[in-house]
Amino acid sequence: MRKNASQGEKEEERMGKRLAEIAQWVQGTLRGDPERCIRGVAGIEDAGEEDITFLAAPRYLSQLATSRAAAVIVPPGVSVDRDAIEVSNPYLAFARLLELFYPPEPLRPQISERAYVAPSARLGQGIVCYPFVYIDEGAEIGDGVVLYPGVFIGRGVKIGPRTVLYPNVSVYPGVRIGADVIIHSGAVIGADGFGFTRDEQGEHYRIPQVGTVQIEDRVEIGANVCIDRATLKSTIIRRGTKIDNLVHIAHNVEVGAHSLLLAQVGIAGSVRVGEGVTLAGQVGVLDHVTIGDQAVIIAQSGVAKDVPPRAVLTGSPAIDHRHWRRVQSCIPRLPDLVARLRHLEQRIAALEKGEERP
Repeated sequence: MRKNASQGEKEEERMGKRLAEIAQWVQGTLRGDPERCIRGVAGIEDAGEEDITFLAAPRYLSQLATSRAAAVIVPPGVSVDRDAIEVSNPYLAFARLLELFYPPEPLRPQISERAYVAPSARLGQGIVCYPFVYIDEGAEIGDGVVLYPGVFIGRGVKIGPRTVLYPNVSVYPGVRIGADVIIHSGAVIGADGFGFTRDEQGEHYRIPQVGTVQIEDRVEIGANVCIDRATLKSTIIRRGTKIDNLVHIAHNVEVGAHSLLLAQVGIAGSVRVGEGVTLAGQVGVLDHVTIGDQAVIIAQSGVAKDVPPRAVLTGSPAIDHRHWRRVQSCIPRLPDLVARLRHLEQRIAALEKGEERP
């Protein structure tokens, strides 16, 4: 009897993957049994007898001693007591293994009857458009784009191929989004920048924000991120940058390629962030600051002036991380130092009055 597709898929899942196949997938060197069957991927402590795990660094060897994992991915030169695949970057190999064992469920191209698509909008091939999506006039949606329920696409928006917008993403008019971009739920791209001046009566006068936002290829934007449109030109997120949840990027900002912006980062207007920069959680950046390439700003720091390339800064205001550590090491000793200072002041005062011999 012919098996249906679901039965075949379940049987294939039970069969797992041969170690030789896994080694080829991660471009590693196999040390062990090429025919060993692996049925899952897990961390060192959680791995079962048919799982493969990974050793990110030699310091985790002690944890591996008690692991039940059948095989392990290791960095070069590390010997273990079981089948292993040697790779230059175990964590990257682990990520690729997750793709091998847990591929995304394929979506069937469709445009829901309950979605609104304006007559002048242009849709590519293989689009998935779920109910309650709104696509305004003049929008252009590339091949293979996925729009989940509640997505709003404003007038004249352009979205490149294979981009995914999760539920309730709002893309304001005129925004440009590249290929292979992922935007998670609740993100707002292209809202007005926060621009006001004072009028003759001293009241706040709104400055029209007539620019746009440009998101380049392979950018990922987390849930509830806000990226404001520029006043005149473009707020730009360069290729490959990854933005965590709850980040705010103000108008006229430019974020360089392959940067990382972690949760609750706030960037004020007209900031220039270089390539490969890391802004850790809750970092705040003052307007018109420039941050050099490869700089790292540690969590909860406040950046109030330009940052040179490759600098590592901490604190508020942010200072060199090594200097900050020295400052922090002094803080716990301050009460004792103050007490000693007061005692010395009292002795000096007594000496000046002639009440104590030196």
